[in-house]
Formats: sequence, C-alpha cells, structure tokens
Amino acid sequence: MKVAVIGAGYLGTTHAAGMAQIGHDVMAVDIDADKVAKLQSGVVPFFEPELESIVKDGLAAGRLRFTGSYTEAADFADVHFLVVGTPQNKHDSSADLSYLDAAIDALCPHLSRPALIVGKSTVPVGTAERLAERARRIAPVGDGLELAWNPEFLREGFAVKDTLHPDRIVVGVESRPDSRAEAVLRALYAPLLDCDTPFLVTGLTTAELVKVAANAFLATKISFINAIAEVCEVTSANIGTLADAIGYDDRIGRRFLNAGLGFGGGCLSKDIRGFISRANELGVGDSLRFLREVDDLNCRRRRRIVDITRQECGSLAGVRVAVLGAAFKPDTDDIRDSPALDVANQIHSEGAEVTVYDPKAMDNARKAFPSLNYAFSAVDACSGADSVLVLTEWDEFRNMRPHHLSDVTRSKSVIDARNCLDPYEWRAAGWTYRGFGRP
Repeated sequence: MKVAVIGAGYLGTTHAAGMAQIGHDVMAVDIDADKVAKLQSGVVPFFEPELESIVKDGLAAGRLRFTGSYTEAADFADVHFLVVGTPQNKHDSSADLSYLDAAIDALCPHLSRPALIVGKSTVPVGTAERLAERARRIAPVGDGLELAWNPEFLREGFAVKDTLHPDRIVVGVESRPDSRAEAVLRALYAPLLDCDTPFLVTGLTTAELVKVAANAFLATKISFINAIAEVCEVTSANIGTLADAIGYDDRIGRRFLNAGLGFGGGCLSKDIRGFISRANELGVGDSLRFLREVDDLNCRRRRRIVDITRQECGSLAGVRVAVLGAAFKPDTDDIRDSPALDVANQIHSEGAEVTVYDPKAMDNARKAFPSLNYAFSAVDACSGADSVLVLTEWDEFRNMRPHHLSDVTRSKSVIDARNCLDPYEWRAAGWTYRGFGRP
C-alpha cells in the first residue's frame, strides 16, 4: 500500500520506517527542511535504538522517502497518518491542537480522490470528530474523505519493537455505512495481525480515550508506589521487597512498581493534565480529581531529591554535585520534562556547581540548560564532587562500582534516585548511600 506519514518526529519517523519494514511504500512529510534532508540521507536526528537501521533499510529498498511537500504526499498516497505533536498549552493544562489543525489545513486542499486520514496523536476526546468535519470541508473530495483514529502505544527506547510487534492495535472508525477504514487498516496491518496481534475496532471517542486512559493508569501506578516509598522511609520498611510481594498479585502486577524519581517525557505529565482539563470541560472533572494528586506526587519526588542532596551536603551553596543522567529515561536522548535535568537545575539555582553526564542526551541537555556544566564521562562528572546523584537508570550507571569513583570524588556520598544501585555494596565500600524507600 502507498502510505503517507505527516510528521517526522520520534513517533512519525518510527511509524514510517516500520510501515516500510513490513512492505509498504511510505512517504513521510515534515515542514523542517533540515530534518527532511538528514532523514533522506539516512541520518536520524535523535536517538532511538534500531531506528536508524530500519530507516536505512527502507531507503535502500526504495520503500521509504522523506519530503517537505504536502502536494507530493497527497498525490502519492491514499492513506495518510497524522503523527504530529499535541503539547500542553502554555497558558493552561489543555492540549495544544494547533499542529494537528495545521496539518489538516496543509494536506486536505490537495486531496481530490477518496482517501483515509488516520490520526495517531494523543488528543482530547472529541477531537477526531471535529477534525473529520474540518477535513471534509477543506478537501475537494468532500465526503469521499474518511477519518479514523489509531492511537500509538510506543515506549521510547522500545519504539521499533513496539511498532513491529505491538501488544494490540486499536482502531476507531466513523459511524457511516460506506466506511472502508476498518478494511483498509486490516489490510495495512495484515503482517502484524498474522502474528496474532489483537485488533480492536471501536468508535472514534473510545479510541481517543484508550490512549489517555492507559497513560493515566500508568502514571497512577508509578505515583502510587512512590507514595508508599515515602511511608517506607519513615518506618524502615523496604519498598523493593514490598513491591515484589504485591506484584505477585495478578490483579496488580510487578511492572512499573519501581520507586524512584518519577516519570517525565513528552507524554504522561501533559496527557494526564490534558485529560483533567477535558474532563472539566465535559462537566465530569470530579471523576479525575485523583489525577491531580498523581501529578503532585510525581513533582514532589523531584523536590525530595533536592532536599536529600541539601541534607547530605549541609548546604548547596558552593558544593560540587555530579548528576548522572539527563534523559527522562534510559535508551533515549529525549529530555522533555526530564526529572533529572529539573533536579539538576533546581540544585544549580541554589548555588551548587552541577556537572551532568548522560550517554546520549548531552547535546539536547546543553541546548536546554546551558548554565550547567557537562562532562564526557561519568568519572569526569564525578571528579571533585561532594555528592553523586544517579537520576537516570542507564545500564552504564547500574553497572558502575564504588571503586570506579572512590578516588575521584571529594566525598563518598551517592544519592540513588532510581534505586538502581546495590546499597549494601556501596555502603560496604565506605559510601553514604541514600535511595527511595530503602532502610
């Protein structure tokens, strides 16, 4: 099938390369000419494991190309995936849908034959129906244009795997007797469905809600275990053992019950805030009141690390702090709403000299926080440090041993904000170790 993907960011590039990988002819569109040029030459301008390899595969096979032309995309494809950002509005917590509207306005005037637009962006419930009306009003083909919603469930760091081996595919379709959307998308995803991937067909609103509900539940689970960790800290209980014990319950499960610095990135925080905002607009805000506490708990973890660092150092003014980690999670260079950089900046604002190291996110961190210092290795970052903060759980940091740093730091103090180090090993080596919810 001939497929266009509108938007070549993390998700759009991954989706485009993934569709080419399973055999479709794909054209990805982006308004950033520099990004288009890099991608067309096989250079992915951000880090995602395995992505550059399948982009190069698609380009070499002639099944993948990148362009800045909406006209070219409209002429090329009959299925158009909308994969553009829906960030949080600057003036409130609602979603900024201007990029989606702009994509519709740029594409639809060129659609003169029957086509299917498929939204993948995370949106407030009711957006798809509005966009369908807008698209048909603008497109020359009019009612020959259909719209479906196919939310993404990709995890950064595992995006290629999640694209080629998804745990489910959800498709929301319009209620019209001549709808071909389900049949088209079943054909498009046939290689994945042949591997018994569940395929759920819903209405537009259900598909929109599936994504935000999934993110809200995940955020709640993470904040829940962090709240319990706070209780563990004042009772000498062990959050790791506690999480193992309740995780054996099939109704709960062990995944994402790891206490630590909390969540960040471009999805969870802005999605739960947008969900709350939309619920208020619909008159059911009280139903999601608990998500405010989920968000507050998450932000409180960052302040807690700053407090612990201050306790360990006595004062932050003039002390040297090494921050290991800048990305919001391992296996990505994404620093959007990064808890690590938020903590680093807070500590710096209180007068500390902060040096940051991250295996992949250094360039992005420097651009966003130029006032911080940056090092080329973990050892360099820790040189002369009064305290070492592990804020992103990269394997490089998990595998770090006390003797790697003992001769370079000024004080043997490590704050493990991700509970990824062995406290017994570090304490036995003479270090002061602080973690979350650990006795």
